[in-house]
Amino acid sequence: MCGIVGYLGNREAFPVLIKGLRRLEYRGYDSAGVALINDDQQLNVYKTKGKVDNLTEYCSDKNVTGTIGIAHTRWATHGEPSSRNAHPHFSQSHNLAIIHNGIIENFADIKQKLMEKGVKFQSDTDTEVLVQLVEYIMVKKNLDLLEAVQVALYQVIGAYAIAIIDKRDPDQIIAARKQSPLVVGIGENEFFLGSDASPIIEYTDKVVYLEDGNIAVLRRGEDLKVVSILGEEQALAVKTVDIDLGQIEKGGYPHFMLKEIFEQPECLTNCMRGRVNVEASHVTLSALIDYRRQLLSAKRIVIVACGTSWHAGLIGKQILESLCRIPVEVEYASEFRYRNPVVSKDDVVIAISQSGETADTLAAVQLAKEKGAFIYGVCNAIGSSIPRATDTGTYIHVGPEIGVASTKAFTGQVTVLTMIALAMAEAKGTIDRQEYLHIVKGLSEIPAKIEEVLKVNEKVADLARTFTYAHNFLYLGRGYSYPVALEGALKLKEISYIHAEGYPAAEMKHGPIALIDSDMPVVVIATHNAMYEKVLNNIQEIKARQGRVIALVTKGDGTIAKIADEVIELPEVMECLEPLVATIPLQLLAYHVAVCKGKNVDQPRNLAKSVTVE
Repeated sequence: MCGIVGYLGNREAFPVLIKGLRRLEYRGYDSAGVALINDDQQLNVYKTKGKVDNLTEYCSDKNVTGTIGIAHTRWATHGEPSSRNAHPHFSQSHNLAIIHNGIIENFADIKQKLMEKGVKFQSDTDTEVLVQLVEYIMVKKNLDLLEAVQVALYQVIGAYAIAIIDKRDPDQIIAARKQSPLVVGIGENEFFLGSDASPIIEYTDKVVYLEDGNIAVLRRGEDLKVVSILGEEQALAVKTVDIDLGQIEKGGYPHFMLKEIFEQPECLTNCMRGRVNVEASHVTLSALIDYRRQLLSAKRIVIVACGTSWHAGLIGKQILESLCRIPVEVEYASEFRYRNPVVSKDDVVIAISQSGETADTLAAVQLAKEKGAFIYGVCNAIGSSIPRATDTGTYIHVGPEIGVASTKAFTGQVTVLTMIALAMAEAKGTIDRQEYLHIVKGLSEIPAKIEEVLKVNEKVADLARTFTYAHNFLYLGRGYSYPVALEGALKLKEISYIHAEGYPAAEMKHGPIALIDSDMPVVVIATHNAMYEKVLNNIQEIKARQGRVIALVTKGDGTIAKIADEVIELPEVMECLEPLVATIPLQLLAYHVAVCKGKNVDQPRNLAKSVTVE
């Protein structure tokens, strides 16, 4: 969850670190800090509660010189957000400083043993335990920093990405990872560290993604060295990162979330490029070509995901079952991993994660692999842990998503799942040729349809001002629109802090209808499809109880317009593709309500973009 940045080279480290922290702040913003070794070999640590801006202001009159440093932006796990618990953390002698993303599960036992040996602690964090343990081992066993880190990490249970520096050796950073992401950037006589590539790409496009259990040795004037915890030297796999710097800047928009909502037409075009042919008559996925037997012989598909990705999975379930005639289950990865699920070699497990680092989803992948299932990843972040752990997969290619509330990643995931269903159905012969061509053509037209939907932005902004007062929202949908209702409710909860629930519209009478009164806005996805008449009846039931209805309808629908309080028109699309257009106004509604309430849209409280810890 936290963001890690590091620099070692010839330029001043502080500006590089601060800029990197800003690009990683979506990972956590409870506190921030920096550690620098200056030319006099002084180790200066500055940290504050709050965001990176607070840290920058705090450091305005401090000595921030030095060409080596590490920095951190925190999402709190152990210890409340405070300057005391902010990273970096000193060792007792103040010779070492450490930053850490993850959770040390056995920190309490280690801390107790160190305290019995006279070590004094200055924070409530699990992280400080690790730096104190490293120093204790260095002194007791007379080891250098790398050796002490290897010994310490062998004793640790949990997840971590760490970077540690020693003021007595201002030419070295030691970094390590296990179940938390860490990337090393390789420049000209300089090194960079990041939880992802966003702090690095301004300076170099050459990176190494550390594998689990590996330790990187960054030393001035030397090549990058990677070893295992046991000291075995590892081969370097240097990758080229292709990210446009403009993708991680706001580009004139007031918030990343709004920018990312408006990027969706281009993003989905990129997602389909090279996969849907120019005639819009065929879908080609390399995964299906390379692993045709494994995918087509599957007896069952299990989708594992969390949050917004789980909602995308629910849509994927419907279209896979409909087109491919294969049973599909959708599991919360956090529950799947702690059950003893029935999984066999005849199953395909599809793991969906924007970041590719979601801890529960990664653990679910590992469990399914142990049981012999074939694993298919659907991710956005190239080179992340889940793509590396799966047998094959498809990137959604929507570009970096900085806003904590996922928007373009959701539509990208739904697009990829739709392409998987189409490609498998054609290969299995479970879809009529004309229906196949109709859906492929309809999918190719979705970016243009979203462009049309985005024209309702001003209307939604006006509508949001009307409903800012609400304390609760209900979202209703049926069929393919039910997961869209869940996703719309989640978006509103995440960034406006208004309680919202999504339900299948037919379930309203089984409880939620008791909540409806004149103060309850109800968002109903009521497009003109097979469920239209039934959803129309639901709207009438809501209005009979003085509920206020915001209806998403197909363009030209005059019937619901006469009943609902507010209507948002959508272009006509095939029912199985409706989620891709219906979700857009709900993203805009959540965004504008949150803006009207004065909330921090891109960095909502208590949340972080990538959930890399349990």
